[in-house]
Amino acid sequence: MNVTSLREKYFGTKRFYLSVLSIALPIMVQNGMTNVVSLLDNIMVGRLGTDPMSGVSIIGNLMFVYIMVCFGAVSGPGIFCAQFFGKGDHKGVAECFRAKLYIVGIMLLLFVVLMLTCGDKLINLYLHDSGDGIGSIPDTFAAAKTYLMIMLIGLPALAISTVYASTLRECGETMLPMKAGIAAVAVDLVFNWLLIFGELGFPKLGVAGAAIATVMSRYVECLINVFWTHTHTDRVPFARHIFEKLTIRVTLLKNVVIKGLPLMMNEILWVLAMVTVTQCYSCRGLSVIAALNINSTVANVFNIVFVALGSSVAIFVGQKLGAGKIDEAKAVARKLIVFSCLACVLTSVVMASVSGVFPLMFKTEPAVRETATSLIIINAAVMPLQAISHASYFAIRSGGKTFITFLFDSVFSWVIVVPTAYVLAHYTSLSIVSVFAVVLYTEIIKVTLAIVFLRKLNWAVKIVPGADDTVPAD
Repeated sequence: MNVTSLREKYFGTKRFYLSVLSIALPIMVQNGMTNVVSLLDNIMVGRLGTDPMSGVSIIGNLMFVYIMVCFGAVSGPGIFCAQFFGKGDHKGVAECFRAKLYIVGIMLLLFVVLMLTCGDKLINLYLHDSGDGIGSIPDTFAAAKTYLMIMLIGLPALAISTVYASTLRECGETMLPMKAGIAAVAVDLVFNWLLIFGELGFPKLGVAGAAIATVMSRYVECLINVFWTHTHTDRVPFARHIFEKLTIRVTLLKNVVIKGLPLMMNEILWVLAMVTVTQCYSCRGLSVIAALNINSTVANVFNIVFVALGSSVAIFVGQKLGAGKIDEAKAVARKLIVFSCLACVLTSVVMASVSGVFPLMFKTEPAVRETATSLIIINAAVMPLQAISHASYFAIRSGGKTFITFLFDSVFSWVIVVPTAYVLAHYTSLSIVSVFAVVLYTEIIKVTLAIVFLRKLNWAVKIVPGADDTVPAD
């Protein structure tokens, strides 16, 4: 194969990349703003000391479980949303929207009950004294409990906003969720400053202030997404049909469950695996929790590149498949995977170059900062691999091969990642930095599997019904 053929196979035209960026950039901006504010939130809480920062970090892990459960809940119907939109069936999109709403409602109820009944036990799983004199277990627990109780109030808004924003994106409307995210970020940032430190006459609430600001921002984002959707039905016709009826066609519901349940279970099991890995690390002491918090906060800012491009894969490939353009879907997936990897090579260089700067912004011990710097460098180095596996996951998922993605993601995490973290953290004398590096570089195995799946599986499949089987579009 000559250079020209290779270029045509793995690289798109200028027009192609502009269309990709028209979807990816708004998602990057929204996620970027959210994660930058999360960074600033953590820096502000970090100015209160190691214990508040560690307490917030622990609850952040638990909240991450709920966020990923919501993501998994909307992902199954989301496959159908993108394909219904691709074929112009707005009533089909509306039915998928209702399915999302019902599923996240159930997940919300279960999560709140779990936190109210077992929250203390879950927090205590992360509290270990390493004997290095860094951190206080009682103070960290108190900060975590305070933060958790307030954060629960914001979960309904987060759930509803997730349903609206995901559906809008699947229908190509990426600007509004971005704007809503920016507005939420502004609210969160301002009120964090006011309520954490008691500025401009506001009460000085510390960790509680940080939680209140986050809850306020989530309701602002939710209200913007909901209000815009129902006042712009010319732009998003599916909104006219959302509440025409409360039912979902049995055949569609069956297909959503068949395709979506593995996805939702995948997200639940994957996030539980990641939380378990963090818990394994935590056995090395509170200082490790603090360092991991700094690392994850910084990494999330840079991870927006492959996260947004992964969403672009889901949208572009899903729409091509919905329109029956199978060969085009495969070509788009291949080019986007290459683009995501190369973009993350550049991103990782930037991330590694600033690894020593971010930890200095936190009011914590020098040993914590040193560990955090090393973790950030390792995270940066593995990012291009994560980009390949992430984009591949969304490509395979777009064709409805949800059981394969289940094996690829959550089963891999529990069979390879969790045991590696557990054994190295509990039964070796390796430093936490070395343990972290070995665990992260299991991604090499995942990338290898992704390449095999893409080449060997018949993953590019149209899964929405034909014209004779569907409700007429607007």
